[in-house]
Amino acid sequence: MTETINRSGLAALSVLGGMACLGLTDNFVPFLTERGSLWQFHMVRGMMALALLGAIAFLGFGRLTPRRLGAVLGRSVFTAGAMLIYFGCLAVLPIGVVVAGLFTSPLFVLLIGVLFQGKRVGPTRILAVLTGFAGAVMVIRPDPAALDLVAFMPIVAAVLYAIGAVATRAWCEGESTLTLTAGFFAMLMLFGACGLMILPAGGPSGAEGFALRGWVPLDAGLVFWTAIQAIGSLAGIALIFRGYQLGDAGQVAIFEYSLLVFASFWAWILWGQGVPLLGLVGMVLIAVAGAVIALRSDEPLPLRGPRVPE
Repeated sequence: MTETINRSGLAALSVLGGMACLGLTDNFVPFLTERGSLWQFHMVRGMMALALLGAIAFLGFGRLTPRRLGAVLGRSVFTAGAMLIYFGCLAVLPIGVVVAGLFTSPLFVLLIGVLFQGKRVGPTRILAVLTGFAGAVMVIRPDPAALDLVAFMPIVAAVLYAIGAVATRAWCEGESTLTLTAGFFAMLMLFGACGLMILPAGGPSGAEGFALRGWVPLDAGLVFWTAIQAIGSLAGIALIFRGYQLGDAGQVAIFEYSLLVFASFWAWILWGQGVPLLGLVGMVLIAVAGAVIALRSDEPLPLRGPRVPE
């Protein structure tokens, strides 16, 4: 009994540590948005991450070769697409809004299961979906008189992430964590390279031009913050994976919602971004809805990567 409690406590601490790491490093993205390029960022960060993953595999801590290449690539398209939108939104929206939008993904996982997989859902989880949707509206606070579709892009990222989560379960059973993580970063690197080929070099100045710029001169600052993001992302994901190895998936998934707290806290400290009361209430509703779905689901998945195979 004591060993079980200890493992659960370590699992919680591991996930909290991972989310604290992601919440901090995601707040470093604004250091890149004024002068950098979203596409260049993903290509360079992907190269850095793949080099680190290759070193890990070389040292014998996993394998990169997929069992089913098509399945891994298909899954990576959706998860990488979600993160492409996520980081693009960080340039123009408060991080609390972006993270809250992404955290609606469990709601869409549930809807996909009902609409396309024939799963049955009870009234508790239906209520959770409605609660989560209400929370998302409170965070985004759409103004019908001045509707900004960009504010809804984090929801689009959540839909793509949800599809990727379902694909992880349906297509990628037996694939190693290292393989799926490498596929994710490789696809982001490919997306970045495609964007750089399409967009002209340079582009609009300021944070609003982050997604519209092609190749820009790489200086020490851009390389430094991109490397910090690559290392921080891998460290955060590794801690989350470790948490899922140590604890029960349904219980561990709840602690992922601490990212809402960590991201908003660091946004306040670093950038002075406050969260209005209505937004805070909305975040709580999203967290409660996700927690209910996680506890009621058989195989909840971590937000930023695949669940570690048993």
